[in-house]
Amino acid sequence: MASVAVVFQSDRGHTKVLADAIFKGIKAVEGTNAQFLEIQGSDVFEGRFANETLMTELDRCDGIIFGCATYMGSGSAIFKAFLEAAFRPRWLEQRWKHKIAVGFTNSTSQNGDKLSTLLQLNVFAMQLGMIRVGVGDLPGNNWSGGARSDLNRLGTWVGAMGQSNADEDAPSIGDTETAERFGNRIALITRRFKDGTPYEIVRLSESEFRQENVRRRNGSFKK
Repeated sequence: MASVAVVFQSDRGHTKVLADAIFKGIKAVEGTNAQFLEIQGSDVFEGRFANETLMTELDRCDGIIFGCATYMGSGSAIFKAFLEAAFRPRWLEQRWKHKIAVGFTNSTSQNGDKLSTLLQLNVFAMQLGMIRVGVGDLPGNNWSGGARSDLNRLGTWVGAMGQSNADEDAPSIGDTETAERFGNRIALITRRFKDGTPYEIVRLSESEFRQENVRRRNGSFKK
């Protein structure tokens, strides 16, 4: 059985909403064990990450999805302490080599320089010898008929992105549904890499993807 972990840090709860959706997507894949690991401020002692139990859980996983909010153009300080803690002994002993990896982030602004955080997570995964996977959906909300509820409405592929308004408690329904699909995709790929289990690949053209977003909106969501 393939094991996939969502490991994240969320200060105000917005990033945790995305983590919950990703976790839901992982759990929907039969034959996959899902782990939900939230990093707390108390895990950092005198500037260094000190939760070895969490790190050991990640050692056992076949895939790891990393997530944190974007603050001032980069990942949160607490999450960066976690990343640095992987140097000894995980980087030195290549413990996470050939694990599937990907990242996600959230910010208040539409852009918020979130790409900087995802690239930081990408470099981290490459240094650990991990196998990076991205978002598999076409972009939404990039035409006159688009909406905030569209799948992949921020048009990201390096990793998943969410955007939550400053006066709201969560990213848009489009962001959370994209995150769920993202978690499902990573679980399917990890399971296939782990034990060779095949899965159906759904491919949509740009026009089909736009029609799907319109159908979803008209059926369930407000624009």
